[in-house]
Amino acid sequence: MTDYPQRVSDSFSERLRLIRLRKRKENLRFWEEFRIIPRWVVVLMILLFLAAEIIAFMVNMSGFRNGGDIFPPDLRDDPVTASVALGGVVAIVSFFIATMVFMIAYVNRDASRRGMNSFLWTLLVLILTPSSLVIGFVIYFLMREPLPYPCPQCGSTVGARFNFCPNCKCNLHPACPQCKQEVTELDKFCPYCGNDLKTSPGAEVIASH
Repeated sequence: MTDYPQRVSDSFSERLRLIRLRKRKENLRFWEEFRIIPRWVVVLMILLFLAAEIIAFMVNMSGFRNGGDIFPPDLRDDPVTASVALGGVVAIVSFFIATMVFMIAYVNRDASRRGMNSFLWTLLVLILTPSSLVIGFVIYFLMREPLPYPCPQCGSTVGARFNFCPNCKCNLHPACPQCKQEVTELDKFCPYCGNDLKTSPGAEVIASH
């Protein structure tokens, strides 16, 4: 009983190691990932940006014509330059807001495709963003599951935490033939006993995974 917490800790650490190896195999590209953001969100952000620029320009020009306030005040006598400066400020603020919105939308879609609870993760990010900005995203990217991958035997999509394929019963986490510890398809040598997984008896099962 005394070594039970240690066994649980070791099992958890090993599972995290396997998850990290699965994630390392993901060949993610920025634009491919950006495409999972709903198109309507992108279009909405563009329209809101254009509307903000138009409103800012109209407010500045109205202030200049009516003798009111203009931004920045130092360019009171040059409304065109002032409007360009204000447009730059609006663009910077809009970029920051759009980035936050895109990241929230990405978390929602990415969590769903990884078999995670997209609602809870999106809610967590929304709750943490106003007070701590990126901390919610950092937590998500550290904790997110690897992408499902095709079973090496039958090609069916399986979750990264599966031990066996539910379609063909393929062993997705083979063991070292010598020490019987769990290894992964990326291991050339057993990380526990140093056994050569490519040449030892039974290694062909591991190599095929």
